[in-house]
Amino acid sequence: MADDLCSSFTKDCFNLKSVKKSPLVLRMIVLVFAMVCGVYICSICLKQIGTQTTAGFLNVQVVNRPCAEPAVEPWEIPYLHYPKPKTFSRTECACNPVRNFAILSMQRSGSGWFETLLNNHTNISSNGEIFSVKIRRRNVSTIFETLDKIYNLDWLSSASKNECTAAVGLKWMLNQGLMQHHKEIVDYFKTNGVSAIFLFRRNLLRRMISVLANSYDRDNKLLNGTHKSHVHSPHEAEILASYKPTLNATLLIKDLKQVQDTTAKALEYFKSTRHIVLYYEDIVKNRTVPYRELKSRQVKIHKGSLSSQVQNWDDVQKTLKGTEYESFLHADYRK
Repeated sequence: MADDLCSSFTKDCFNLKSVKKSPLVLRMIVLVFAMVCGVYICSICLKQIGTQTTAGFLNVQVVNRPCAEPAVEPWEIPYLHYPKPKTFSRTECACNPVRNFAILSMQRSGSGWFETLLNNHTNISSNGEIFSVKIRRRNVSTIFETLDKIYNLDWLSSASKNECTAAVGLKWMLNQGLMQHHKEIVDYFKTNGVSAIFLFRRNLLRRMISVLANSYDRDNKLLNGTHKSHVHSPHEAEILASYKPTLNATLLIKDLKQVQDTTAKALEYFKSTRHIVLYYEDIVKNRTVPYRELKSRQVKIHKGSLSSQVQNWDDVQKTLKGTEYESFLHADYRK
């Protein structure tokens, strides 16, 4: 700036002789120079102050107030989550912790009925048999992508409670990629604080009859040309129960043992996760859940003695009598 100012004057202005002859001119030059420098400095300062002030007004950072510490035991904190869904806002429920769970079971073990009990609770969302669709279990990446969406509350289904969900999960059959990718899934459960709920049947013979009957109805569609795995009326249950399957007595013990081994293997795979083991028969006997009585609209299809549900009952009796599976022959499970 000084160079520009001096260049605007002629060389004569700095001639000593001229200065001596005109001291007033020198003073005027110094004064003008000081004024120009002052104005320049002030303009820069004002510009910086103005920019900071404008930024302060325009870029207001809203700091979210942290949620209060939940009144739980310290060991339970890793299992509490505060998801931030992409599809909606949790609004006033943002500080309500959410627990992640997965019901791990086998077909015709009462998992559908159990899930309706959970969804009868106003703050529990169990989203069904998600991995029955093969593309979702194509590989570990698609499995994790699906699970992330579920546990972030972005999986929308009829069971979703949205904002104020307190527990979210799904129903996952052992033959739907769970056993195949068990190592990766165990790590995912541990990292994301997922609690596993194992649900099995004690009486595997009853489960086998249910599997065969359901398979028959899938092919023959007894209810007016439609297939239903679960029914909501005694009339529909009676129609489905009218079919009596014939069991392969030769392979019966082998098939029962295979189911037993699969169950034991699943428990071994997931023993390091936070889990609980439930049995359908035990839940049926005690329908009352602590703090709230939950209900289901589902109607049991196969009721009464097993002898009335199997075509070749005599062969089944002879095969199982004297074996570790003899207790399955009784109407109710006996230890």
